Amino acid sequence: MISKQTIDRVFETARVEEVIGEFVQLKKAGSNFKGLSPFTDEKSPSFMVSPVKQIWKDFSTGKGGTSVSFLMEHEHYSYPEAIRYLANKYNIEIEETEQSDEQKQQLNERESMFLVSKFAAEYFHDLMLHTQQGKAIGLSYFKERGFRDDIIEKFDLGYCKDEWDNFTKSALKKGYDIKYLASTGLTIVKENKQFDRFKGRVLFPIHSMSGRILGFGGRILIADKKAAKYLNSPESDIYHKSKILYGIYQAKKEIAKQDNCFLVEGYTDVISFHQSGIENVVASSGTALTSDQIRLVRRLTQNITVLFDGDAAGLRASIRGIDLILEQGMNVKVVTFPEGEDPDSFAKSHSDAELKEYLENKAQDFINFKVSLLMKEAKNDPVKKAGLIRDIVTSISKIPDGIQREVYVQECSRIMDISERVLFSELAQILNKEANSKSKQRNVDPNQPPPEYFAEQESAMTAVKGGGLAQKVNQLELLEKEIIRILLLFGNEEVSFTNIIETENEHGKLVEEIEKYTSPVFKELYLNLQDDEIEFTNTVFQLVYYELINQISQNEKIEISSLIHHENKEIANEVTSILMDEEKYTLSEWERKNIFVTETVNILPKLVTDAILNLRRILIERKINEIMKDAQKENSKTVDLELISNYTGLKKRLFEKLNRVI
Repeated sequence: MISKQTIDRVFETARVEEVIGEFVQLKKAGSNFKGLSPFTDEKSPSFMVSPVKQIWKDFSTGKGGTSVSFLMEHEHYSYPEAIRYLANKYNIEIEETEQSDEQKQQLNERESMFLVSKFAAEYFHDLMLHTQQGKAIGLSYFKERGFRDDIIEKFDLGYCKDEWDNFTKSALKKGYDIKYLASTGLTIVKENKQFDRFKGRVLFPIHSMSGRILGFGGRILIADKKAAKYLNSPESDIYHKSKILYGIYQAKKEIAKQDNCFLVEGYTDVISFHQSGIENVVASSGTALTSDQIRLVRRLTQNITVLFDGDAAGLRASIRGIDLILEQGMNVKVVTFPEGEDPDSFAKSHSDAELKEYLENKAQDFINFKVSLLMKEAKNDPVKKAGLIRDIVTSISKIPDGIQREVYVQECSRIMDISERVLFSELAQILNKEANSKSKQRNVDPNQPPPEYFAEQESAMTAVKGGGLAQKVNQLELLEKEIIRILLLFGNEEVSFTNIIETENEHGKLVEEIEKYTSPVFKELYLNLQDDEIEFTNTVFQLVYYELINQISQNEKIEISSLIHHENKEIANEVTSILMDEEKYTLSEWERKNIFVTETVNILPKLVTDAILNLRRILIERKINEIMKDAQKENSKTVDLELISNYTGLKKRLFEKLNRVI
């Protein structure tokens, strides 16, 4: 078990913007950073990171927390795994206390699979570098491909002996369970026999974005018609081929820095580019490009450059991938290599400077690419040319942004020498056809709102028909949340308050006296809530409030960090959410639009007073309703009118203080 001292040091050292910046492309937004949500498919940023508060919030899903909670959400780490990751990142030595047998058994299935995969990568790598067979076969293969020692080390390349169960025996001897060797696909188990999946192959470990080993790609080194040239790990709980890109771990920082990602097909393409000094490159591992893979890149950049070899048939088959990239709202360019060349061979046969120059000069947008690819076939055939134009407009229709679509229509008009009017007409037909198709899939009239609209309306009407009860409950929760928000953000502030005291003069008339005093915000709220004996109706708010009062009673000060890192996840999540809600307006860049937000601290006395008075007002209204309902239940003909009158009078005075009219 990791010691508390280590955990405290990790939280003190880790910078949330640095940790999240390795997984999400963040851009400055005032004192904060913003980016696209890594948890949903979105086009506009709703993900916010606060360096000052050292927390994050994803407004599209409601998730939020610290750097540790981000790793737990995004990488599916356990709490100890997240701490270890951060300790390693910031070179913090981990102090541990002895684990009990029960704690050791609590390691879940996924964690066991990760551990087995990590061992396998280290075993294959070590075997290749330090055994005679590994050097003679595995290492010599990579050397023949021209890979340097530092590149071999960077990608953890390895080799599995050409023996039936060499690796499996070694893993079992080290205490790894056959169950996890089989579930990761490292070992194939048939009846009573077990043997290595990757025997006789050089290995390319496949990393997650955070660097964990998810699976392997293995290349056979002998000519065998019965065996596949490349063999991948099977799908498992930790490895999903369609959701990962080879090289994303090694490339992520450079992708964000260059604001562009090169997409290739094979492992060696990626490795050769790194050796040539181009590190913002990933591979789809020979599979058809998927939306999940594109979204993985989009977390880091909006720009992707697809690199194709000179094989014409392969080029045409890859056009679908371009349309998928456009659908995700990304900017796509294409680079094709001379016939007979691929990214790997071209990088090896040219200098680093020549490769970079080629990529810069040969990059073209997808329209020019499609025209250059298909125009040779169309030539002077009007029918084929019309088909090509329709194909390009179909690609343009995939772009979600209307302005971008219009720009590309104009470009297509210029290149193909056809009027914009005709192209826009074709585009409109395609978009309408897609909209109608989606409507038919929902089995609704395309001219009618979707079912969700009616569900929302019905819900709203139910609240109204119910005498506004749902609205009152929501108002009460909003006021409770507002009080917690004020305590968290401004609880320690010393503020000058004005209190209006009503007294009777010698003539029996009510007169108002103004009293001015200075008090910490937490004291003002606490004393008023204590006087009214108010209990929060929302259980989480009540828990947070108890924690705040406990801090105040012990230290006479509110410490936010202990709440953000609270062992109770409900408390930690609620506090994080409230703190980050304060930053939400920066996502809309209001100041750039000349919309300026009043600094809350400037109106703090009124904010505190209004929160207290409004809470009292809602509670009084609720008390009046309870008296009336109790009378109805008991079929009583008499109602305590004096009590109701007193409450109504109190409510009226509250409205006057709030400068409102009943």
